[in-house]
Formats: sequence, C-alpha cells, structure tokens
Amino acid sequence: MSKTILTVDDSRTMRSMLLLALEGAGYRVIQAEDGVHGLEVLAESGGADVVITDINMPRMDGFGFIENVRANPAWDGTPVLVLTTESDAEKKARARQAGATGWIVKPFDPAKLVDAVRRVAA
Repeated sequence: MSKTILTVDDSRTMRSMLLLALEGAGYRVIQAEDGVHGLEVLAESGGADVVITDINMPRMDGFGFIENVRANPAWDGTPVLVLTTESDAEKKARARQAGATGWIVKPFDPAKLVDAVRRVAA
C-alpha cells in the first residue's frame, strides 16, 4: 500500500508541483491550502505518513500548524517537512522547536524532495 503525503501550501501552483512529483513517485497525495485546512484534512483522512508544509500561509502559518500536529497524540510522531522560500536560520530553529523533521527550500528539486520524503517515511 502506498504511503499518504499531506501537502499544505496556499499556492495552487506549488500544490500542483508537489502533487506531480509525489504521485509520480507512487505516493497518495492529499492537499490543504493553509494550516487550519491542513488540520481538518488530517482529521478527515485519519492522518498521513508524511506532512509537507509551507511556513507563510493565511489563517494559520506553518509554525502554528506544526505545533497543532505535534499537540495531537495521533500525529505527534508523523514526520513534518517544511517547504518554504525562507532560508533564515532563526526560522529554521523555530520550525525545529515547533517539531519539524526537516527543511527544504523552494524552488525544490522533485528528485531531492522525493528522496527526503522516502527517508523520513521509512
């Protein structure tokens, strides 16, 4: 059975690129457009094997989203990769404190993204 990846990004273009890269690698992809929607999708779908989230989003940013994922015992062990244009060390530290597993800078290389997902999903 293929693993399920939740992508959370307010950019439709970015969600499409993630969908193409991940489905092409054989993953089942579910998507959300911000942190609030991401939590709803996780609850409705019964969770995901890996979560990929942006940081800068309306309603609830990536930091808040990660903290909420980590606060739920059902998802506290789910790997969370941050995919963002930010490369600031302070933001990386903040994401790590919130519970992020890894950090990928946009624009992403599809092969490296799939490799990172494979590593954390193992």
